[in-house]
Amino acid sequence: MMQVAIQSLLHLGALPASAVVEEDWLKQFEESILKVTPPITNDEARALIKLFGPDDCFGLAWSLVHLIESAPDWPLGDCLTDMSNQWIKLLKESAERKG
Repeated sequence: MMQVAIQSLLHLGALPASAVVEEDWLKQFEESILKVTPPITNDEARALIKLFGPDDCFGLAWSLVHLIESAPDWPLGDCLTDMSNQWIKLLKESAERKG
């Protein structure tokens, strides 16, 4: 079962660029991310990894990184394939360093 807060994040969608994010959206995303209880499940990590945008969106991308890394079987190889995304690349490099 997926946490309600994670379902809310998925409903809000991927992080937009900091330059274009709307304040109300930002507030909703931040409130939802603060309600997530780590550690998250592997399936929740797989869902959250799809929410990375083009930049850190006022630090919210870093919050996603920390939540994703809390999954019990992290790193999940199937989540670390899109090397065009700087955040997925960062997660993969971090996992390799710890590995």
